[in-house]
Amino acid sequence: MSATPHLICEVMKSSRVDEMYLYLDKTRGMEPVPEALRERFGRPQPVMTLLLRAERPLARVDVAKVIESIRRQGFYLQMPPAKEPYLLDLFTPRDDA
Repeated sequence: MSATPHLICEVMKSSRVDEMYLYLDKTRGMEPVPEALRERFGRPQPVMTLLLRAERPLARVDVAKVIESIRRQGFYLQMPPAKEPYLLDLFTPRDDA
């Protein structure tokens, strides 16, 4: 495991799940991603390549956790954000309908 405080990362978007992303070590790609996750994820769609550094935060995830996860298991999975309860109510059938 390297102590280097940065990592060149490839971000992939899921073709099956909206707002699901995989952060990967650019040099290893999808290789370390388990088959079950690959099936759920669908065809990876490249979004961007970036240099992850502890001093440059990411919008929705802790960059230190992303780097640590990529170094430990080869990838970081970013799940879609939780839906706000009031949005879920819009799609729930009512008893009086």
